[in-house]
Amino acid sequence: MKIKDIETSRLLLRAFTKEDALWAYSIWNNPEMGQYLPDEAKEEIDDEYLSMLEGLGEDEDCCYLIPVFKNSLERVGTCSFMVSDDGKVYDIAYCVHKNFWCQGYATEIAQGLIEYARRQGAEKVTIYVNQENTASNRVAQKCGGKIVSESTYKKRGTDIIMKDYKYEILL
Repeated sequence: MKIKDIETSRLLLRAFTKEDALWAYSIWNNPEMGQYLPDEAKEEIDDEYLSMLEGLGEDEDCCYLIPVFKNSLERVGTCSFMVSDDGKVYDIAYCVHKNFWCQGYATEIAQGLIEYARRQGAEKVTIYVNQENTASNRVAQKCGGKIVSESTYKKRGTDIIMKDYKYEILL
């Protein structure tokens, strides 16, 4: 799913390109940065996985974006959203590289995605957050999210049971 850039005060959320695949891999497969993500950290990247990552910018169901600094275009993290069939609900996700933690970028990214959803006529935004991820729970709450349910699932490729909160933000 392709969209025009989303602009926030410090960032541009731009389309995911093939060249972003290794950047995303470096975040999502890092044991510290990917700790709360649903996929296990891969120790080595294989051709099949790399090919899948390179194609994320062409995904028709999910809009994958790369937040970059406006002035330097340096990458800050990754983010995405999926839209319900009726266009009324946007499910958002965000991940910031640890070099930029505790600087408000996750909140800025989430707020940019929420404002984009509002402009598209969405009625609500949902965010699934690992219950143990204090920082991301704080981001969802800062953005006006209220916990509406809890769920569990098995982290892919492991026996680890993950517990999530589902936040909703009414627009």
